[in-house]
Amino acid sequence: MCYGYDGDRALDESLARRGLGRRSFLLGAAAAAGGVLAGGLAGALPASAGAQPTGRKIVPRGAISIQLWTVRDALAPGALYDATLRSIADYGYTKVEQALGYFGRTAAQLRDFYDEIGISCSSSHDGISADQASLEAKLENAATLGQRFIVVPFLASDSLSDWQLWAEQMNEEAALARRYGLRYGYHNHAHEFTTDLGGGVTPWEVLTTELDPKLVHLEVDLYWAVTGGINTGVPVSESEQFAIDVIDAAPQRTLQYHVKDRHLSGGDMADLGTGHIDFATIFRAHRVLEYIVENDTPDVTPLQTAEVGYRYLTELRMR
Repeated sequence: MCYGYDGDRALDESLARRGLGRRSFLLGAAAAAGGVLAGGLAGALPASAGAQPTGRKIVPRGAISIQLWTVRDALAPGALYDATLRSIADYGYTKVEQALGYFGRTAAQLRDFYDEIGISCSSSHDGISADQASLEAKLENAATLGQRFIVVPFLASDSLSDWQLWAEQMNEEAALARRYGLRYGYHNHAHEFTTDLGGGVTPWEVLTTELDPKLVHLEVDLYWAVTGGINTGVPVSESEQFAIDVIDAAPQRTLQYHVKDRHLSGGDMADLGTGHIDFATIFRAHRVLEYIVENDTPDVTPLQTAEVGYRYLTELRMR
């Protein structure tokens, strides 16, 4: 679940570049979504996806997940939610990262549904809790769903003391999460690398200095890490190395990736394989436990983004 990005604006700008209006796009997208639900992409993949790659595959199928924020426009209580999750399972996903609540179910009921369709909820995005009761409820729900991870999705402030306080709170929550058998993480955006908290200190420096590496891991969003590097003046050609250096330098372990691509022109999010990020280079440098497909602004429809993402990761190979 990525905040701090104006998806509606990005969609309108993308459509304008292609000479489309939002209404005509949505009508076409609805028809395309029907085709996906009925039986696959039928040509929605990039042309390069048909090539026969060489080399060993990089990402194990069982390590691929999807952040449900990606398909939020295809989710609703009842039948639509169920159909969307069944489609995700049909594409080959065995894991999801939870977002946006349980859509009318309890955690136990959602676990039963996921078990039925062959999906597990391995992770979730949950903000820092306001009090002990809400923290315990959050962790109990995560344990009921069978999660392995729980991740703070977004924090933002220009105040050094805010980031220091949040790091302290996350350490405390992570200690309790460990008792529930959960690994506790933090998910980045770009501003952690660019916000000046005074004297050139950034939020990323505060977090990586103060989060306990024995308790808190990193869920590195590669789109935002690359974008953060570019926003600080790193050339596009060196932006993957910036992300690698960020991972290398952090005392905390990077256990999860958010994997979404980036259009070279304009810097919007892109479906996997259609942008400029060289994921193979990053993955060779650092393997993780979970590779989570995400795109806040799907290029065609949310379900097509989901299928393209899964196919891309399963076919990504060493060169």
